[in-house]
Amino acid sequence: MIDLGDWNERLAPLFTDEQYLKIRKFLIEEYKHHVVYPDMYDLYNCFRYTPFANVKAVLLGQDPYHNVGQAHGLCFSVQDGIAKPPSLENIFKELKSDIGCELPVSGNLTKWAKEGVLLLNTSLSVREHQANSHSKCGWAWFTDSVIQLISQKKENVVFILWGGNARSKKPLIDGTKHCILESVHPSPLSAYNGFFGCKHFSKTNEYLLKHGIPPIDWDLTK
Repeated sequence: MIDLGDWNERLAPLFTDEQYLKIRKFLIEEYKHHVVYPDMYDLYNCFRYTPFANVKAVLLGQDPYHNVGQAHGLCFSVQDGIAKPPSLENIFKELKSDIGCELPVSGNLTKWAKEGVLLLNTSLSVREHQANSHSKCGWAWFTDSVIQLISQKKENVVFILWGGNARSKKPLIDGTKHCILESVHPSPLSAYNGFFGCKHFSKTNEYLLKHGIPPIDWDLTK
């Protein structure tokens, strides 16, 4: 049994569902015959680092980075010592522009996860060097269910949707009791079309403070 703290009880119906058992069967074969990221023990890190009770914001990514040493179960995040991908560099540029944080040396976003930001990819695994290679295995059903669970069972969560894939999840979220922030993806291909200047970091904290929730410390340099 995977120990995911206070997520265990909430995710139990998913982990026993026939659709999840198909995902699991698929993953066993993939990890056996191919190089898959992240490491199987890191697949559910977003839940380990951000307990359900602590979720203040949900940042949606697409699928994990597919190069060596990058992915570790948190969307947009790379492990210490790994070069920051272009999208992450742009995220940090917007962070500095928005709230004045200095640019971090590391692209590891674990601190955000511990601050209450669920760093959820819509697919939780990927085959090496093959983007979206696991996007059809059933992960969308699983992560859509997680988004709906948060929407239904919590209040005043900020959902940060960057790019078409993330924005397609908007219908799963109850906008009457949560805050939804949308923009184009931070990739170099689209960042100048609305990501830069979106101010989603400060807007997240403004919303949380308005609802009596402690703000997120986005500064990764401390």
